[in-house]
Amino acid sequence: MWDWWRRLLGRGRPAVRALRLRSRDELEHTPRVRFEELAPDVDTFLGQAAYLQLGYFETLSEMIASTPDLAHKEAISRAAGAALLKHRALVDLIRERGEDPTLTMAPFREPLDAFRDATHGVRPQETLLSVHITAGMLDDFYLALSEGYGETGRRVARVLGSDDDRQAVVDILSDTIASDPEWASLLALWGRRLVGDTLLVARSALRDADAGVAERVEPVFTRLLAGHADRMAALGLAS
Repeated sequence: MWDWWRRLLGRGRPAVRALRLRSRDELEHTPRVRFEELAPDVDTFLGQAAYLQLGYFETLSEMIASTPDLAHKEAISRAAGAALLKHRALVDLIRERGEDPTLTMAPFREPLDAFRDATHGVRPQETLLSVHITAGMLDDFYLALSEGYGETGRRVARVLGSDDDRQAVVDILSDTIASDPEWASLLALWGRRLVGDTLLVARSALRDADAGVAERVEPVFTRLLAGHADRMAALGLAS
């Protein structure tokens, strides 16, 4: 996995074809990747997606309690509520399939809790950026993955595509950055660190079909990186 990760970010030995952020025009003409051979079984897909949303709800809820500013509490509570609604919708879908949501999510509790711990910042602003960046990237990833699951995938896409109510969180971050130039440098560095952990979570959701996995999913991961760059740029941060 680490060899794959170094190839993806262009580290380690030089690759024949280096990964780079492509222009929007290039991305529009990137061939769509079919995930049939790489996608996990549907229970893994649903369990991981549902537990991720539960984790975002938990992180944001913890922040509400520790945030002194009332306006910020209300803003964060909206984002937490949106994550909870997505979680519940995915849990309902698991139940409709005749599965136990707790058992379906259980295999992902330990690795995703570790991911949440790794992306939890020392400062509240870092943690807010973590939620904004990692949730955005992984929602994009699961939306791409959902195309391989028929009607179930379409329902998941509708859930993940619904309003995340994180604009108020973005506004808090923007105000923080504007208040002191040092925040821009700090959060830009933190945002770049988040990419590696997040892509590893996405990669772990795919089954290892063969040694050419990295090359086959590169177009989708390139899109994830482009989306990350857009989110950072919207905050005035370098990606």
